[in-house]
Amino acid sequence: MGRIILFGLISCLALSALWGQVDNHRSITGAGNEFLSAGAFSISMGQYDEGIRLIELGLTQYQLSPAYRAVAESNLCAALAARGQAEIAIKHCAESLLLEDLNWRAYNNRAYAYYLLGQLTEAVLDLDSAAVINAEASQVIQVRGLIDELGLLPNVIMANEYGGQCFLRFMEGEQ
Repeated sequence: MGRIILFGLISCLALSALWGQVDNHRSITGAGNEFLSAGAFSISMGQYDEGIRLIELGLTQYQLSPAYRAVAESNLCAALAARGQAEIAIKHCAESLLLEDLNWRAYNNRAYAYYLLGQLTEAVLDLDSAAVINAEASQVIQVRGLIDELGLLPNVIMANEYGGQCFLRFMEGEQ
């Protein structure tokens, strides 16, 4: 019983530091909209479907300030990209950036979505924008690593029967 109370107290203290933060350094949105808060928490726990559902409810149930809407759209972008729905994710990140052009998380999330689609030029451009705003963010460094890792894979360039070129990438151990 004592352990349960202690664990509950530690959890409350750890999570209370995340609530009520709306700036360019947090993705958890404020306590004024329980749907956005719960949705962001669900996404952070890897429960993307539930997070998306809750954030969409929060967007429709409340009149949000542009700052809150920008964070919510960025969170939707992150969850959709994590689910592999990159095209839809990009639209939400674009909406977030229309509302708040210094939202490094939206740039970073959109860079990841472009990476998933294989659109590396766009991914690098967005990642560079995120790095200008917050170069020390671990998320920016992680996505940069994913993109840079592709450059380490050997490329084979072959002419196809239509006169164009096709690029093949071999993973280590395959050939």
